[in-house]
Amino acid sequence: MKLKITISIILLAATYMLQAQDDKGTFNGNFSSNTQFFRQDDRIGANTELYKRQLVGSEAWLSTNYTQKGLTLQARFDLFNNSNLYDPSTAYTGSGIGFWSIQKDIDNIQITGGYFYEQFATGTIFRAFEDRALGIDYAIQGVRVKYTPFKDFKIKAFTGKQKFRFGVRDQVMRGANAEWSWHNKKETFGWEPGSSILNRTIDNNTMSAIIGTINGQTLENQFNPKYNVYLFNFYSTFRIKNFTLYAEYNGKTHEAVKDITNSPYPLVYRKGRVLFGSLSYTKNIKKKNGSLISIGFNAMYKQIDSFPARTSPLEQNLFGQMNYLTSVTRSNTYRLLARYNAVVQELGEKDYQADFTISIKRKSKLKSVINVNASKVVKLNNSNLFHELYLEVSHEFSKSFKLMVGIQNIGYNQQIYEVKDSTYPFVHATTPFGEVLYKFKYKNKYHSIRIESQYLNCKQDLGSFVNLLAEWTMAPHFSFALGDMYNIKIFRSPYSLIPPEKVHYFTVFGSYTHHATRFTLSYVKQVAGVNCTGGVCRVEPAFSGIKFTLSTNF
Repeated sequence: MKLKITISIILLAATYMLQAQDDKGTFNGNFSSNTQFFRQDDRIGANTELYKRQLVGSEAWLSTNYTQKGLTLQARFDLFNNSNLYDPSTAYTGSGIGFWSIQKDIDNIQITGGYFYEQFATGTIFRAFEDRALGIDYAIQGVRVKYTPFKDFKIKAFTGKQKFRFGVRDQVMRGANAEWSWHNKKETFGWEPGSSILNRTIDNNTMSAIIGTINGQTLENQFNPKYNVYLFNFYSTFRIKNFTLYAEYNGKTHEAVKDITNSPYPLVYRKGRVLFGSLSYTKNIKKKNGSLISIGFNAMYKQIDSFPARTSPLEQNLFGQMNYLTSVTRSNTYRLLARYNAVVQELGEKDYQADFTISIKRKSKLKSVINVNASKVVKLNNSNLFHELYLEVSHEFSKSFKLMVGIQNIGYNQQIYEVKDSTYPFVHATTPFGEVLYKFKYKNKYHSIRIESQYLNCKQDLGSFVNLLAEWTMAPHFSFALGDMYNIKIFRSPYSLIPPEKVHYFTVFGSYTHHATRFTLSYVKQVAGVNCTGGVCRVEPAFSGIKFTLSTNF
C-alpha cells in the first residue's frame, strides 16, 4: 500500500511540475462504472450468494493520461465493491491504483516503466491485455523497451510480473520480439517476417507446491519439473497482388501441465505447439453501369497441441493466462446466434473456417451483401466438438430502409464446453434470423427504428427459443430497446437443476448520451451458458437484475 501511495504522489508531482512549464502538454482521461442490482430467480438458476446476501455489486475505473514532449504519464484508479467480474458466482471487494506507467520517447527508442499491455504476433505465446467485460487485466508490471534501428524493422523486449488484482504474481516473465517489413515500389508484393521468444520462471514457493503435487502421483507418473519454460514463434505475411498468406508456428518446451480431461493425474510433463495459417483474397470489379462489385474470401486453419501458458501450471480457467488462444470460428452478436460458442481447448483441437463475401454497390450508392461462412472444430483425434454453417443476405432498398435475413446451423459439444457430465447430449440447433432498419427525420431530428428476430430450433439443452428486440434511436441523445427471449419448446435433462417450465428472458434498455458522457439503464434476465467477448469465453451462471453504466471522456 505504501508503494502505491508513493507512486501516486510521484505521478501527481511530476504532472504539476510539467504543467508549470511553458508548454503544458496534453491532459485527458476517462471514467467508467458498472452497477448491478441482483434479483433472485430460482427458475433460471440466478441464486448464487450475490442474490441472497450482497444484492448490489459495482465496479469503476478512473484513468488519466498526461503527455508532453515525448513523456507520457498514466494512472488508473480501480474500484470493486461486491463485484462478480472475477468470478460470476462470488463477490469481490477491493480498491487502489490498478495501473500506472511512465513512458519516454528518446529518438528511435521508447522506454516504459510501470504497467503496460503488449502482444507478440497473434498473441499465441504472449498477450498482456485487458477485457473489463470479463474481469480480465493481464497487464505486466516491469520495464519495456521498443527500438527501431531503421525503417521497417522493429524490436521490443520486456521483463516483469503479471498483474493480479492490486498486486503481482510471483513468477517472473521476460520476452523479445522482432519484425521486419518489405514491399516493392508498386506494393504488389510484400513480405513481413517476425519472431518472438518468451521465458517464464517459477518462484520457489510455487515450485514446492508443484513438487508436492507430483510426489502424490504414482511412481511411474512422477517427473522432475523445470523452473523455466520457453515459448517461441516464427511467423510471416506474404502479399502478392490480391492475395495475402499468413503462417505462424508456435512452440513451447516441456513443463508441468494440468490435464483434467485425459489423465487421472493432476500434472503431466509435456511440450506443446500451435500451427496457424490463413489465406485471403480480395478484388474490386467496376462495371460499366457504375456499380462496384467487391469479392472477399478467407480461409483459416489452426491446430493446438497441449499449449496452456500460465504464470503457474497450478492455475486454471482464465487465471494467470500469459497468452491468447482465439478460436477461428465466427463471433456472433445476435442473442440466440451467440447462444453456443466454441471455447478454445488449449490441450488439443483443430479448427477450420472459410468465409466468402460478395458486396454489390449500385450506381445509387446503395449496397447488397451476401456472406457465407463455415467452421468446424474437432479434437486431435478428429471427434467433433463444434460446427457452424452461416448465411446472411442484406439489401438496402433506399437510404432509409435496409433488410437483412439469414440462417445459422450449429453443432455444440455441451459436455466439453460447459464441463458437463456424459448425461448431457450433443446440441444441434438451427436458427433463422432477420433484421429491419428504418431511418427517418422528424422535427429536424434523426430517428431510426431497428427490429431483430431469431428462432433457435433445438431439441437438446433448454429447448427452442425465440428472441425479438425492437430498438428506437433518437440522435444524438436517446436510445431505447425492448426484447424478449422465450423458450417456446421445452427440453430439460432429468439431471438439470432448473425446473421444466417456460421462461421469458426479458431485456429493457435505455441510454442517454450528452457530448462524451453516456448513461445506460437496463433490466436483464440472462440464461446460463458460455459468454464470449473479444474472443475470450467463459461459462457463466444465469443473471437476473438491473444494470446501470456510466462512461465519460475528458
